[in-house]
Amino acid sequence: MPDDALDLLLNRPQYANVADDAYAPGLDRMRTLVDGMGNPHEALRAVHIAGTNGKGSTAAMTAAIATAAGLRTGLHTSPHLTHVAQRMRVDGTPAPTNWLAETLDAHRALIDEVQPSFFELAVALTFRYFAEQDVDLAVIEVGLGGRLDSTNVLRPALSVITHVGFDHTDMLGDTLDAIAREKAGIITPGTPALSAVTPDEARAAIAEVAATQDAPLHRLDDETSWTSHRSNLTGSTFSLDTPAHHYDRLSLSLAGPHQQRNAALAVRAAELTFLAGKGDTSADAAVREGLGDLRGHTGFHGRLDVLQEEPLIVVDVGHNPPAIAASLDTVAPVVANRGGTLHVCLNAVRGKQLDATARLLAAHEAVVIPIPIDTKRAIPPGEIAERLRAQGVATRDPRSLPDALDDFEQAAAPGDGLLLIGSHKLVDVLPPALRD
Repeated sequence: MPDDALDLLLNRPQYANVADDAYAPGLDRMRTLVDGMGNPHEALRAVHIAGTNGKGSTAAMTAAIATAAGLRTGLHTSPHLTHVAQRMRVDGTPAPTNWLAETLDAHRALIDEVQPSFFELAVALTFRYFAEQDVDLAVIEVGLGGRLDSTNVLRPALSVITHVGFDHTDMLGDTLDAIAREKAGIITPGTPALSAVTPDEARAAIAEVAATQDAPLHRLDDETSWTSHRSNLTGSTFSLDTPAHHYDRLSLSLAGPHQQRNAALAVRAAELTFLAGKGDTSADAAVREGLGDLRGHTGFHGRLDVLQEEPLIVVDVGHNPPAIAASLDTVAPVVANRGGTLHVCLNAVRGKQLDATARLLAAHEAVVIPIPIDTKRAIPPGEIAERLRAQGVATRDPRSLPDALDDFEQAAAPGDGLLLIGSHKLVDVLPPALRD
């Protein structure tokens, strides 16, 4: 059966852990792999998106606008939430499991020869699927870094860099200059680039790389401005000005004021590619429809998704301090306004600055329940508890996510809220009743 073939391959040890296999320095294996598949990436018109934070949301918003504009649009994001096919979606629909299994079977000898990482294999499959589906546009999120990321065999129509911060410093460097240069490695000769990066050191590094590549560089803060009218857990409303258009009172279906910046970046990316030359009316309609129904157009989930209203339960896949800070800044005021206590189920992996996260949790007076997660780099819940308590965080005994949810449901006051945060794997271990 095709599903058996898929399970057999994806359960092999070398493909067993997405996070640990995401970074494979060098592109030689990837080039050999896509060459054996017919170089499908060469057929794609692509927007390539890198960044420390915001790249998944920006990619999804760009794809949603493209779909709303009538383009057949492929969206590659990672990691997946519950199934590898979620990494490769066309107009919001994941690749069929049968197609995955049959394509893996057809290239089994190549795969055995190359021995790619899970991430390399998933990216190659994405390229093949999008080429077979004859997409008009492929929006491709970088996995980690940029210069040596498996997606960087692309020659895109536009390279986008969302944000540069300290993450994966053991692999990308421990200065903003070094990290920015790794992200800017997706900038290709003569191809336009768009940057939302703000720190001066990182901006200078990106500008230098773009100049070296003779790539026109557009800076979001030089070309756009926006005014926020409303922001809550249902989304936000804002008005946006770009060199091409004034968008009045756009509705954004992702929660959090930080998503307005990502939305502005996605709109500008659209204007520099597939909306270029479109009339004001059609461009406005595509942006308005795409941002207003992001999940409907892309199937994108995991960013401040409200699972239950009362008591409030929210899940977010943020896993480093800037992402967790944005989530806390969005959810904590809602809980405070209801007169409740903010509870947090947290898991963490090595290298994600847990002590900085602990300080954020302490500042928001959160009550934290450490939970286990099945990944090689996971920090044991007992260690998480010790490190949080050392930073003054109110911490309860570790327990599984289902047990933590049951305890919260039984003891929560009406105004209390529970934020589930720390990794993409949270969505996969949610009880069925709380999944979409």
